[in-house]
Amino acid sequence: MNSVQAVIFDFGGVLIDWSPYYLYRKILPNDTEIARLLQDIHFSEWNHSFDEGYPFEMGIAEMCRRYPERADLIRTFDERWVETLGVTFDANIKMIQEIQAAGYPVYGLSNWNADKFALTRSLHPFFDRLNGMVISGIEKVAKPDPRLYRILLERYDLDPHRCIYTDDVQKNVDAARSVGLNTILFRSSADLHHELQDAGVL
Repeated sequence: MNSVQAVIFDFGGVLIDWSPYYLYRKILPNDTEIARLLQDIHFSEWNHSFDEGYPFEMGIAEMCRRYPERADLIRTFDERWVETLGVTFDANIKMIQEIQAAGYPVYGLSNWNADKFALTRSLHPFFDRLNGMVISGIEKVAKPDPRLYRILLERYDLDPHRCIYTDDVQKNVDAARSVGLNTILFRSSADLHHELQDAGVL
């Protein structure tokens, strides 16, 4: 890799934890019931549509019509969405400051509904420390679609071969690599710090 130009972070699972289980554990008796709910409503595909920019209100209404027996739980996902947020990964947030102090800009690239990210950002000001970001729900395209990575690279005039991208999802890492980015599959803060040291960033 040539001299590093920038470091790019995913958000969910890297800077902040997130899971529908955090919300539904307050409502349903056990994880088995939660898993059944999420399977019944095809949650992964449904939530990905929000990441791609589909309006939350429309998605909630459509799912309530499709699964009226689950309507209360479906509406709760919207009304109490903030309760799906978990802890922040403070070691990684501190790492961003260290990277910037070393002279490298740090960008964000995340799958997130536009409105829900605006809410999350208002609760967690560390997002404002980033030099720039691209959010899937705003762009109407989501990882692992290579187009989202290219939007970030073009918007901030970044050379992918001189950038390092970290994400906790293998298919997103693979897609990043397909557009030329150097990648780190996030497993732990200690491992990430070590790999960034090896790259000469820290």
